[in-house]
Amino acid sequence: MPAVAELQFFTGTMDSGKSTLALQTNHNHAARGRHGRIFTSQDRAGAATLSSRLGLQHEAIEVSPEFDFWEYVVATLTRGGRVDYLICDEAQFYSAAQVEQLARVVDELQVDVFAFGILTDFRTSMFPGSARLVELADRMHVLQVEALCWCGKRATHNARTENGEMVTEGDVIVVGDVDDHQPAEVGYEVLCRQHHRRRLTASRAQAVSMIGEPLPFS
Repeated sequence: MPAVAELQFFTGTMDSGKSTLALQTNHNHAARGRHGRIFTSQDRAGAATLSSRLGLQHEAIEVSPEFDFWEYVVATLTRGGRVDYLICDEAQFYSAAQVEQLARVVDELQVDVFAFGILTDFRTSMFPGSARLVELADRMHVLQVEALCWCGKRATHNARTENGEMVTEGDVIVVGDVDDHQPAEVGYEVLCRQHHRRRLTASRAQAVSMIGEPLPFS
């Protein structure tokens, strides 16, 4: 029996190595003579770039809201091109319709799709793209590299900060980074559920400890 293409979704919090795994997956398949395409959306390094926090980068195709995966792959094959697999990073930013296009590419064109993204936004609500991937993926993988909260517990939630203070309102998509050395106006941090509920970021915890006030532990 010939191999059957699959739609696979790899997910984890920020800092769990999704983009690094995306680049490694592309390398492994390309090394075996397979031909793929790399896609991303709103990467921290800029448009049309897939980057990891380890410093690795690869040029990619930027997925705009109007981009159609089905039309792209069909047009490529029609021109005589070869497409064996797609690497889709930052898949949380894709629309539900674009995820459905990816599923159609898998089912009707037998092209493997490897999607990478986070599940929930800073409000703990699922991204539409991630929600549709959970519903449609043949296989879903939760990354085993655990990001850690400032307290040392496993980080399970993504938080948005403004000058170190956690916020729970605002636009869903604001590109930032967790590695800024200078406090940015907008940044991101991973927290355990307890500290996400209490809006206790690393900088706020440090400030509280410096003035001698008890941290809000139960």
